[in-house]
Amino acid sequence: MFGNPRRVLLAIVAVAAVILGAVGCGSAGERPADPVRSAGVLRVGTEGVYAPFSYHDPATGDLVGYDVDVAKAVGEKLGVRVEFVETPWDSIFAALEADRFDIVANQVTINPERKAKYDLSQPYTVGEGVIVTRADDDSIKTLADIRGKTAAENATSNWSQIAKDAGAKVEAVEGFTQAITLLTQGRVDVVVNDSIAVYAYLAETGDTSVKIAGTVGEKSEQGFAARKDSGLLPELNGALDDLRADGTLTAISEKYLKADATGATPAATGQQPPVRSTVQLVLDNLWPLAKAALTMTIPLTLISFVIGLVIALAVALARLSSNVVLSNVARFYISIIRGTPLLVQLFIVFYALPEFGVRIDPFPAAVIAFSLNVGGYAAEIIRSAILSVPKGQWEAAETIGYHYAGALRRIILPQATRVAVPPLSNTLISLVKDTSLASTILVTELLRQAQIVAAPTFEFFALYGTAAIYYWVICLALSFGQARAEHRLERYVAR
Repeated sequence: MFGNPRRVLLAIVAVAAVILGAVGCGSAGERPADPVRSAGVLRVGTEGVYAPFSYHDPATGDLVGYDVDVAKAVGEKLGVRVEFVETPWDSIFAALEADRFDIVANQVTINPERKAKYDLSQPYTVGEGVIVTRADDDSIKTLADIRGKTAAENATSNWSQIAKDAGAKVEAVEGFTQAITLLTQGRVDVVVNDSIAVYAYLAETGDTSVKIAGTVGEKSEQGFAARKDSGLLPELNGALDDLRADGTLTAISEKYLKADATGATPAATGQQPPVRSTVQLVLDNLWPLAKAALTMTIPLTLISFVIGLVIALAVALARLSSNVVLSNVARFYISIIRGTPLLVQLFIVFYALPEFGVRIDPFPAAVIAFSLNVGGYAAEIIRSAILSVPKGQWEAAETIGYHYAGALRRIILPQATRVAVPPLSNTLISLVKDTSLASTILVTELLRQAQIVAAPTFEFFALYGTAAIYYWVICLALSFGQARAEHRLERYVAR
């Protein structure tokens, strides 16, 4: 029924051989002298939620910002098309090494550790480390004063390390906007960051609840980051030299930072742009959030769940098999899936497999990871549902001439389905919420869209609350469908 175990093992060996073959089939050809111009495109990784360096214009929804415009200007100088790939900061270097893009343009601070691991261009931004506190807090003036205080920092930034070295307790956040929000809410005591980011924030928001309390005593330089020995630096540095010479870099910095990108005191900001009310902001983004739910969250959920159910049924039947090999393989699969976090599974599929020559696009990668996860959990639900059917049903099926497959399809599974529907529905509803993790592998689903909108406006509660309502509505619809399905399946239950 399950096939020859030798054939199963041979198939596994064959798949492993294909993967290993892909690992060793890299090209040894010569690298072109001008790799960017030869490719005709410059793929740029950036956050898209880090105002004013990389964010979406609230009015148009377009990706804009200091780093975005610098990258576009470099592409124009090189005569190539620029493609942006939006990636959360904490996974941006993993995506770079997985060849998801060519360079990172996201205020990458140049330091010895990064120089040892990546190709770093010459700086296009120079700033100074500053200490930001609430306006009414006079207890912090120097770096020594933050010992024992709580600081909000991006976990992988150099400012996080500076705060730790100074004795602060660091709370990890995704970016500067979240850090400032925690500070203004009184959840943390201090934020250590680049002066340019702080000046730009103050210029854009006019926030008087925070202040620059002091400096950390060192400059910071930001540039592009590429994979080690990429061969891209000559072209990138040449383009940056030209942009610096013709004044383009200065113009971009003044446009977004209201200051020279050398860390000088910012000029007067002039009239502030009109600010939308929170209600208007939510109303303007009801459709973009709904579109993300309809085009990404819901399809990702349904496709992954259907594929996951197929996997789960196969694994459940393998667990029930008298074949020792199949049963143990199924046990091992379930153990792996249930014993590792879903986020780790997503990262393995999307970021780790490219190291073995297997490169999968974001949406299919999310489908694979979610399907495998559903398969591992739902397999045990289906197995227990099958076992709940009385053995007499099997015997009755044999009596009227059904073979194993026929009895399973016509007698056992319809009754087991009624038992399995409630727990499987819970799995489906959990999957709806778990799709929010897909934002970490470049899928712009509902939560990611809310982050994009909230980043330049700092209206986190309003946008995240709206996203939560959308998730709730989807789950309510699924719960209603569950009740209807249970009612229709009542007829299959043996009385």
